[in-house]
Amino acid sequence: MMIKERMTAHLEGDFVVFLIGMRINNFWKIHKWLPVVAAMGKMLKELYTNPNLGLIHHEGGGLARTLIIVQYWRSMDQLLDYAKNKDSEHLPAWRNFNKRVSESGAVGIWHETYSISPGKYENIYSNMPPFGLGKAGFLQEVRGKRETAIGRLDN
Repeated sequence: MMIKERMTAHLEGDFVVFLIGMRINNFWKIHKWLPVVAAMGKMLKELYTNPNLGLIHHEGGGLARTLIIVQYWRSMDQLLDYAKNKDSEHLPAWRNFNKRVSESGAVGIWHETYSISPGKYENIYSNMPPFGLGKAGFLQEVRGKRETAIGRLDN
């Protein structure tokens, strides 16, 4: 459902934005990069099945040979706990990547992690369905002090 009005998103309290992705360096080595793609699907399914793990929402997309996923987490502790939990989908996938794929150079992986506090982010959406932080948190119309980026930073 597209929302024509200008909207801004808000999420109560601190949260974490986790960017993760992969770059296919050798398209013909599908047996190397396809398991990496499949592992991310398993992790997302596990995280949505268990909301107590801390994932709030994700968005994903691709640019040529690079796939990017933006994740919103409730806390840094929950993200790090998930990453090192030997019973989660992540740790076996990470070990498998390092054992079978990383040396080949067929696929690259990366991530960036940002801890966000109230008043340290701003956003705007126009002619958009709920998206990104707008799905992780809640949307409100851009009015009054929210008309400007500086006003939206003072949330």
